[in-house]
Amino acid sequence: MKEKILTSAGGGRTYILVLDEGDEALTSIVAFAEKNEISAASVTAIGAFREATVAFFEFEAKTHREIPVAEQSEVLSMIGDIAVDDAGKASLHLHVVLGLSDGSTRGGHFIRGCVRPTLEVIVRETAANLRRRKDESLGIALIDLSAEA
Repeated sequence: MKEKILTSAGGGRTYILVLDEGDEALTSIVAFAEKNEISAASVTAIGAFREATVAFFEFEAKTHREIPVAEQSEVLSMIGDIAVDDAGKASLHLHVVLGLSDGSTRGGHFIRGCVRPTLEVIVRETAANLRRRKDESLGIALIDLSAEA
């Protein structure tokens, strides 16, 4: 993975990350966020995966049902955010729409993806601190606006 800072103004930075073939996207973005101490940012990306996994949140069961995509796919859209968890680690929440060769799509909560040939990621940091905490009633971690990051 390569990275470059595009702007740095007003307490926030904007980066571009270019992931290489074989990189695992989620772990690469998490490692970048932790290395750069990013505690609040928006994320967008386009590119492609050799294989990926998305998930659908089963509300009644309070769990994500994984949906494997075991073929080459285009990342038509990836959006989300970065906050920090209670341990101070980067906590990403990303959704993705993947385009398949027949024109159909798969989408949902992004779990993992093996890049092929590239993934271009824009990270727009804000001058804030966001904390993500697990909501036990839902079984998922959500941004807690009343929490100190």
